[in-house]
Amino acid sequence: MIACVIHGAKELKIENRPEPPLPQDGEVLVRFGAGGICGSDLHYYHEGGILDFKIREPLILGHEVAGEVVEIGPGVTKVSVRDRVAVNPLRSCYRCVYCLSGHPNLCLNRRFSGSAGRFPHVQGMFAELFITSEEQCVMIPESVPFRVAACAEPLGVTLHAVARAGAVVERKVLVTGSGPIGVLVAASARLAGASEVVVTDLFDEALAIAGRMGATGVVNVRTNEARLSDFTRDGGHFDVAFESSGNASALQNCIEATRPGGRIVQVGILPAGHSAVNMNKVVAKELALIGTFLSHEEFRWAVDVLVHGRIDIEPILTGEFSLPDADRAFALASDRSKAMKISLVVNA
Repeated sequence: MIACVIHGAKELKIENRPEPPLPQDGEVLVRFGAGGICGSDLHYYHEGGILDFKIREPLILGHEVAGEVVEIGPGVTKVSVRDRVAVNPLRSCYRCVYCLSGHPNLCLNRRFSGSAGRFPHVQGMFAELFITSEEQCVMIPESVPFRVAACAEPLGVTLHAVARAGAVVERKVLVTGSGPIGVLVAASARLAGASEVVVTDLFDEALAIAGRMGATGVVNVRTNEARLSDFTRDGGHFDVAFESSGNASALQNCIEATRPGGRIVQVGILPAGHSAVNMNKVVAKELALIGTFLSHEEFRWAVDVLVHGRIDIEPILTGEFSLPDADRAFALASDRSKAMKISLVVNA
């Protein structure tokens, strides 16, 4: 079978790999249908790692994936051969204190597909065939394309982020960063009842997609930075801010533009090391600064949202390439002026 394998920075190869072994207890064998290229995949592609997770052995990329079950292991009862499934890349142990307290996304023993966070690395799903557990599979109907279902993972992340913010019904919301996660945060906030969602970014092309995904207003902070001052008067305009760009300056903008007593949810991954922000203003404004990480039950919520069309994901799907053409796919996905979410599929 072929697989999309990263060996180091700019060393992406399409390789022939042995087919996976027969699925074991509770496992299923899935044939790849489609997968989205994520920002973390791009970090591996350009830098050979993300944060402290450096590639130490060849790594099959891919964690936003849907496909078809082709074989099931002993004891599998929830899915059957030929079922179409969205696959949650997070495999939790369900034994540690965090799993048992209802937070499997914080599992001490978690395994995340396509990650160099542990060694040996957890191989990803950009391969013609891959093994996963039945617990990670959520069935999808024939009417939902694989590339749409593959978006359940990033959508689950943003649904979790919005849940971490608490009630946003009739709230004014700021989202900094208009990449795939940022625009899905905007869509998730609108779904949760936010009355106003303003998205900021450096690229008009990305902001145009944010508007199609539910943003009520957009600001290009590169060409219209002065517009931000309208949101910082009287202590701040927004009830809730989601920092989705992974940029410390954007986090500072959130601190300035969020009203006293408001909440800031850090969604984007900031650079490794310490990030300098004005924490004294967080104290003086009594802001709640909240972290959010992956998702748990929100993955299933995301599948349900996509299946029932409660969020139209099509505006972010800006291109598709076959697995053997992954190098061109990653090159285009790296150009934010041209691409939002690039999908790998079986046959483009």
